[in-house]
Amino acid sequence: MTTSFASEPAHVTELRRQLSRWVTEKMPREKRREWDKAHTWDRDLFKELAEMGLIGLTIPEEYGGQGEDIYAAAAVIEELCQGGPSMAGPFIHAAFYGGLNISENGSKEQKEALLPKLARGEMFLCYGLSEPNVGGDLPSVETRVTRDGDEIVINGAKRWCTGADWSDYIYCLCRSGGPEDRHGNLTFVLVPTDAPGVSMQPLEHANLRYTDSMDVYLDDVRLPASAIVGGPEKWNKGWEALAGRALDVEKIEITAVAYGIARAALEEAWTYAQERTQFGKPISKHQAIAHKLVTARTKLAACRHMLYHAAWLASEHMPCSVETAMAKLYVADTGVEIGLACQQVIGAYGLSDAYDIERNVRDLLGMPIVGGSSDIQKNNLARMLRL
Repeated sequence: MTTSFASEPAHVTELRRQLSRWVTEKMPREKRREWDKAHTWDRDLFKELAEMGLIGLTIPEEYGGQGEDIYAAAAVIEELCQGGPSMAGPFIHAAFYGGLNISENGSKEQKEALLPKLARGEMFLCYGLSEPNVGGDLPSVETRVTRDGDEIVINGAKRWCTGADWSDYIYCLCRSGGPEDRHGNLTFVLVPTDAPGVSMQPLEHANLRYTDSMDVYLDDVRLPASAIVGGPEKWNKGWEALAGRALDVEKIEITAVAYGIARAALEEAWTYAQERTQFGKPISKHQAIAHKLVTARTKLAACRHMLYHAAWLASEHMPCSVETAMAKLYVADTGVEIGLACQQVIGAYGLSDAYDIERNVRDLLGMPIVGGSSDIQKNNLARMLRL
């Protein structure tokens, strides 16, 4: 296990400075509250974000990107989360679900057709991984794809397809053979959300409410074989794409969300504690409150080290499956502890919509579940560490 990494590059520090100002100016609290209640995000605001070139941080330069920089992309997520998930979510759909997956696993034709649009923020992908009967055990997917000459036909149902109603494609994991070969008979397909046979309905959810999540139904969806991710030669090779480097980076992006929201929760509670006066002095001067805050600050520092160590390893193309799983596990679980402590500092106001903490706690409570649950990370770590 590599245990050291370089200090933050100067260009990332500058990127943080610019984004911090942008979030403060463009994402005021009243707007965050409106977006959260409406389960939506601001398309015009996202265009401004795309014009900064940030989505290109997961896309090679020859396709209109900035060249892959996972460390910087994680920092973008962290800074955007200071204004809630309403810009971080769409950024992930374009830069990670789209840009990274197609850059890593797409065919030459798919890269040429999709990556320039993704880099410009003109296209979004969503995930079609989970199903009504399948959660963490993804090799057991039941959605079927079959070959029919130069075409493929898909039948099944996907659950928790967040953003499917506004995404252009579903990055859809399908069973392309019998269940006897759990890992060999899997294929990824790019399913256009407007293809005949695709229908969907929303699922209400409590956290990360920049959008609805969706149930998606695939009924005799007929597509050209070129819709197979990586092209027809990648038939039955979906597990390689799922369990490869893209999955490591997927853990980094959701960990960056957890860290960014935990940081936002602590910053709000830290400021509140110095402004709120009780018993003749700011509540930060009361030992019970001070101890909560410094403990949360210490835990947040540990979270930052784990996140950016993993991001640095991924950026350097070094093995990082253990480190990304540990980061996802630790930051997700610890983020909940930080959020709840900060809510207690703010007190009754922390249960209202007068402050961001109520939304941040809701978002943090889901982090040990989404993007590979904490128990799944423990299972994977036990396997990787040969327990």
